[in-house]
Amino acid sequence: MTDTPPKDDLARHAAKMAKKKAARDKIMATKSDQKGLIIVHTGKGKGKSSAAFGMIFRCIAHQMPCAVVQFIKGGMSTGERDLILSKFQDICQFHTMGEGFTWETQDKARDMEMAQAAWEKAKELIRDPANKMVLLDEINIALRYDYLDVEEVVTFLQSEKPEMTHVVLTGRNAKEPLIEAADLVTEMELVKHPFRAGIKAQIGVEY
Repeated sequence: MTDTPPKDDLARHAAKMAKKKAARDKIMATKSDQKGLIIVHTGKGKGKSSAAFGMIFRCIAHQMPCAVVQFIKGGMSTGERDLILSKFQDICQFHTMGEGFTWETQDKARDMEMAQAAWEKAKELIRDPANKMVLLDEINIALRYDYLDVEEVVTFLQSEKPEMTHVVLTGRNAKEPLIEAADLVTEMELVKHPFRAGIKAQIGVEY
């Protein structure tokens, strides 16, 4: 059984937490603005798309119309896509526009064509103010290989994205102009990964 801390320790802790809460409340009182964010998930670590889909499901839970465009991933079934298509098509549009990773297709011209088509669909969805969030999954891969022009993407987001629409862009190696333009950037750092120990991608974890 754990001994109860002395009363003076409890009093010091309560005073410390009250001081911390007052400081926090003061900071929060200055944060009153709202805006649609440009959000980038990048880095070599796992979790970029997973975190983005977490936000998409939050939108769905709040009955906020949203949309997903997948730039690279092809026809492989994934849990998030299957769930959205089977249960939430009325509130979340889902477009898988890629045909697989570049080393699978081995056709640069076709990859570029598909990336351009995905970007046109993305622009259409972003321009629609009814969509409160649009996820551009793995667009950073298309930008990395110059299938899309990063300056064009940044200019569009800065000039045509509706004021209150959030746009999430995922994929490793995000280009600097996109990072500079973004409101929120998270870099997933790889510390340890089971793939290096010979463990393949597993259902429920990777897809």
